Amino acid sequence: MSDILSTPSGKRAAVEAPESSDTAKYAKIDHEDAKIDESIADSPSLETAEINESQKGGSKEDKPARAGKRDAGGWPKSRKGKAKDTKNVGRRRGTRNEEAALSPDAGEPSGDQTPKAPRLPKRQSALLIGFCGTGCNGMQIQPDVRTIEGVLFEALVRAGAVSQDNADDPVKVSLSRAARTDAGVHAAGNLVSMKLITTIPGVKDFVGRVNEELPPEIRVWGYGRVQNSFNARMSCDSRKYTYFFPTYLLIPPKPGSAFYRSRQQHAESVQASTGLEGVPHRFWSSIDTESSTHDDDLLAKRKWRIEGDQVELLRQTAKKFEGTHNFHNFTVGREFGDRSSQRHMKKIEISEPVVYGDTEWISVLFHGQSFMLHQIRKMMAVLVLSCRTGTPSEVVDELYGPRMVLVPKMPALGLLLEYPIFDSYNRKVSSINEKLQPTHPEYRPVIDFEEHRPAIDAFKQKHIYENMRAIEDRDGVFDAWVRSIDIYGGDDLLYLNPKGIIPSAAVMKKGERRQNAFREKRRFDLTSFAPEKDTASAVDDEEAEEGSLYKDLEDTEG
Repeated sequence: MSDILSTPSGKRAAVEAPESSDTAKYAKIDHEDAKIDESIADSPSLETAEINESQKGGSKEDKPARAGKRDAGGWPKSRKGKAKDTKNVGRRRGTRNEEAALSPDAGEPSGDQTPKAPRLPKRQSALLIGFCGTGCNGMQIQPDVRTIEGVLFEALVRAGAVSQDNADDPVKVSLSRAARTDAGVHAAGNLVSMKLITTIPGVKDFVGRVNEELPPEIRVWGYGRVQNSFNARMSCDSRKYTYFFPTYLLIPPKPGSAFYRSRQQHAESVQASTGLEGVPHRFWSSIDTESSTHDDDLLAKRKWRIEGDQVELLRQTAKKFEGTHNFHNFTVGREFGDRSSQRHMKKIEISEPVVYGDTEWISVLFHGQSFMLHQIRKMMAVLVLSCRTGTPSEVVDELYGPRMVLVPKMPALGLLLEYPIFDSYNRKVSSINEKLQPTHPEYRPVIDFEEHRPAIDAFKQKHIYENMRAIEDRDGVFDAWVRSIDIYGGDDLLYLNPKGIIPSAAVMKKGERRQNAFREKRRFDLTSFAPEKDTASAVDDEEAEEGSLYKDLEDTEG
């Protein structure tokens, strides 16, 4: 018997082994095999043994065969000792399986499960709406309070335009709005965009079906498919607002009032004329200002009619707002260096006055790219107060400067969002539509509120204008506001002077507590009032306590 061995030269050589040593040799081999088997049995795992063999320098060909799945290095894939991946088990968009679509024990559908409604396709859509903001805490949806979006979203769910899967969270349908109005502010037109089910089984009139679920003070004018990238706020180019107010607000301050006296004292200190000396304004000359009550004054104010030169003064002052300016003094929480304080006003128009009932009204139309919180109401306050006090229009330029002053807000009752404008988006889809038929799936209609003008005008007259005038006739909101100005005798409003220059006494410093500071009243942020406690009587109560009138009061931010 012979063994074949490899020599250093690579040639094989036969080595003769003595016949007598075969038994001993095989016994030695069996003994070594037994030791190897025993070591394998005692080893922690086959993988550990293979790693140890590899560390000893064994070649790849010497590794035992491995069964099962292998990674790139040839090692078996194993999840032994790893946590079970349950992160996305049963997960899907929506809420269909939140009520245990599978039985917990067997993983099979439970026998008493209610059949699911068929899944209907959603399309990115735009809803054109209008609303009376009375009784709502603004436009944007908020938890635990009544808002326009909250009421609208619930109506869409009931109508079937939003599935039950998405009924718990408006974010799931990408809800956005073109203009976020403050609490109590009305809108003849606004737009919200979201993913809607526009083809509802059994519903032929989508708009009519949604309006059935809405209260009469909130209406949907129309809807349309929009591009998937459309966002109501980002796609909006500009917005139009209208502010209505009685023209009697332009009557000068009542002689002898605290505001009248403080302006006179300031004018004397700077050797200037207020224009109020000598013969009083023709309105006040016809009234016994010493004995007349607030009710007497208000009756006379409602009979007063504005003159043409005052309307022209309003228009000339309003021109100062047009263009791009720093409106940091016309909002809250913004400083002069804040870039977001820069806003662009496209155009401001003032209508001819119109008489409704006993009171003459006038409207101001603001067309701007965007507006900050309370901006329009503060702009209106500067417009009205500067004209009623004879302050030059240059004061508006002063308010664009770095000095910070207090600008009061006009009542929220007179503010109305007309509608947002989407010129850029309309041009974009119009160019695409030129090559398409209206029935083509890629066709998108332009957004145009004027298509619904008759319905919008009827809604404005019934739910907004009549409501606005009725509240003013009953409560005298605007008269109460202007009297809250006239009973103030501090320094905060001294920029309303004959020179139109902000005096140092009126400048506010950050962190400084001012003496006798002007405090605004929460009631002027409202658009509805309890009849048993109207605004006029509330102001009477405050005047009776004039000594403590200007203590700290919480101011509602719309």
